[in-house]
Amino acid sequence: MSANAIPSAPAAVLWDMDGTLIDSEPLWLRAEEAMLGRYGLELTPELSEQLVGSGLRAAAGLFQALGVPLSVDEIIDEWRDAVIAGLGEVGPEWRPGAVELIASLGEAGVPCALVTMAVRSIADEVVALLPEGSFAFVIGGDEVEHEKPHPDPYLRGAAALGVSASDCLALEDSPTGLRSARAAGTVAIGIPNLLPLEGGAAHELWTTLAGVDAAGLSERFAALRASDEARNEPTTATTTEGAAE
Repeated sequence: MSANAIPSAPAAVLWDMDGTLIDSEPLWLRAEEAMLGRYGLELTPELSEQLVGSGLRAAAGLFQALGVPLSVDEIIDEWRDAVIAGLGEVGPEWRPGAVELIASLGEAGVPCALVTMAVRSIADEVVALLPEGSFAFVIGGDEVEHEKPHPDPYLRGAAALGVSASDCLALEDSPTGLRSARAAGTVAIGIPNLLPLEGGAAHELWTTLAGVDAAGLSERFAALRASDEARNEPTTATTTEGAAE
């Protein structure tokens, strides 16, 4: 255990990627607009809202329904290549406080896992931009049986670290991701980015991660988990089947 370990700390912190760790949503939107435009289709505000936090297979299905004449794999592959190229062109734009919090958690001995609906190759590109060891494990959207909002991704993230999801804290920026994290039994914190999160599945909403360190995060984790227990709220998803739509 680290000399800076915090007794009330979560067993692990599970991070969403797009919009929570890195502001990559503009890269995704550019890729999506380019694809739709090629077929005379438009990325409406309503569709854009549906896509934020969505699993890539589900998003590709939406594009097919609009009339994009490509297979799910072809759509995802094109998005993947465009986002990776965009990261190379513009470099990472980390969300405020995210990199600093990861470093603080590392010093406190709290492991982090990345739980993203982006394909693993994109996640690996992003993780490679961080100091080595920032994430102990990565779960990509192409490595899960069920995409967010199902609890499967977060259950897999916790299992990869050898801990219970109910002992973890999850950080998310979308309603879809928060539903996944909460259904898995984590303490789910929402940090709004492109979409409002009021009235959703978050235990608590934070305006930013800027200024948050391992000690402060752990304090809120302990308080929110204690509140769940006082209300006798279930904290663990007993199965990956049917816990969320």
